[in-house]
Amino acid sequence: MKPDITTRKDIELLVNTFYEKVRVDDTIGYIFDEIIGDDWSHHLPVMYSFWETVLLHRPGYTGNPVKKHIEIDNKVTLKEEHYQRWLLLWSATLDGLYSGPVANEAKSRASLMMQLISMKVQWARDGKTIQ
Repeated sequence: MKPDITTRKDIELLVNTFYEKVRVDDTIGYIFDEIIGDDWSHHLPVMYSFWETVLLHRPGYTGNPVKKHIEIDNKVTLKEEHYQRWLLLWSATLDGLYSGPVANEAKSRASLMMQLISMKVQWARDGKTIQ
């Protein structure tokens, strides 16, 4: 049986493994190339902190994912297929590494966040106020 996510090291393994897949993915890899390029030294620690805050309830992440994705959408149009591919890779990575309540929470939280981000990105395109 696979372990569950319990530590920052588990989060780091998850995030690193996930982004290894993302970077070479035909559907979404180019978006990350465009936005991040070759230097992931800033992005990865932010993602570690984000997921550690979300999944392990530890303080550390202070960013605004909705705002960040709106900024990304202004550079590279985000489409439903991008969100769905991201979720598929995320779930597959989780399933390959972990099993348990926190791993399941990671999948459900990612899905809910992606729905919210997708909706708010569309609102921004439509000129609606984003909170």
